[in-house]
Amino acid sequence: MPTFIRFLPRCNVVAIASILFCSATTAFATAHVPKSDATVLERLPFKPNDPVVRELATMRAELQRNPRNLEVAVKLAGRYYGMVGEEGDPRYLGYAQAALAPWWDLPEPPTDVQVLRASLLQFRHDFAGAYADLDKVLVRDPRNAQARVLRAIIAIVQARYEPARADCSALNNLTSDLIVVGCVAMVDGLTGKAASAYTTLNTAFSKAKNLPAGEQLWVLTRLAELSQRLGKTAVTEAHFKQAIALGITDTFLLAAYSDFLLDQHRPAEVVALLKDKTRSDGLLLRLLFAERSLNLPIAKEREAILTARYLAAQLRGDTVHQQEEARFSLQVLGNPKKALALAQENWKVQLEPRDARIFLEAALALKDPESAQPVLQWLDSSKIEDSNLISLGQKLKAVKK
Repeated sequence: MPTFIRFLPRCNVVAIASILFCSATTAFATAHVPKSDATVLERLPFKPNDPVVRELATMRAELQRNPRNLEVAVKLAGRYYGMVGEEGDPRYLGYAQAALAPWWDLPEPPTDVQVLRASLLQFRHDFAGAYADLDKVLVRDPRNAQARVLRAIIAIVQARYEPARADCSALNNLTSDLIVVGCVAMVDGLTGKAASAYTTLNTAFSKAKNLPAGEQLWVLTRLAELSQRLGKTAVTEAHFKQAIALGITDTFLLAAYSDFLLDQHRPAEVVALLKDKTRSDGLLLRLLFAERSLNLPIAKEREAILTARYLAAQLRGDTVHQQEEARFSLQVLGNPKKALALAQENWKVQLEPRDARIFLEAALALKDPESAQPVLQWLDSSKIEDSNLISLGQKLKAVKK
């Protein structure tokens, strides 16, 4: 899936970091950029008197009066971008880009625009373009914490752990100690230090006071990931439930918790969790997995919808769905050959645990350890302690040619 990093005001850098690993879980359709503010693509899923509607309408009206109002444009684009994580609807990305249109093609737009542009580019898997933007931002403003975090995340997605660690460490004195600890913990959690990463982050979290709900959600989700990697099922569930209890609608959290429940063979809970969350392709996929497990008739309808969405993405040349579509191909269509091809292409762009898992599962289904050599090498070199991935790797190595 595309990487998604939430953008919120500069005063709270966790706003950028809050969806650090969404790339591994939740696929969205490609965003469409409207040619005119007057174009009506779809009515947003809010009540007419919803404060969000009023806020967005006010900012849109201001931009119509003055499209070059930088402050309003950045605020509106950031709000739309954040709504992708909340609603799972990628069209908000197109709206975000449209708000930034006067500056979008500039080699060096204003810093806030350039950071937002990098966020949108990395979502579309243009990691090189995003990284170039962030490099330029940090030359002009070495203390820009948002750019520093986003660049670290892109490096993590691409399994370039030392550059990521360097950017995490450079956050010292730029943001809260908890964010620095959390950023480093994510790198450590992928490089053989998951236990110490969990302990360090959990200790820092327990000592922190008056944390905003969004920051709590971010830390709890990271703790859930780390404990799950270590095989601590009860602890993982406790962290997920704490995060859910915060009442923040977050597509990544729902996807990660759903994957956990599916692994625990608890599909009915996934159905209850996601039955009204079908705008996101990633959440719809997990709902389909759960409904198929329960032999629910509606699963066929979900399968047809996802088939159409993936086909439309292919026709557009959209490759951001490859990991999710590989899971669909293997687990729903029973086509491991297609799943492996998709996983191989996806691995050229994203090298994260869930990307590795579907790659290994597809290769194992085909009894083809040779095809999985890039992932097996990553398992060895990264020293990741994910028990599930290690087990899959061992099974593949045991396959007789």
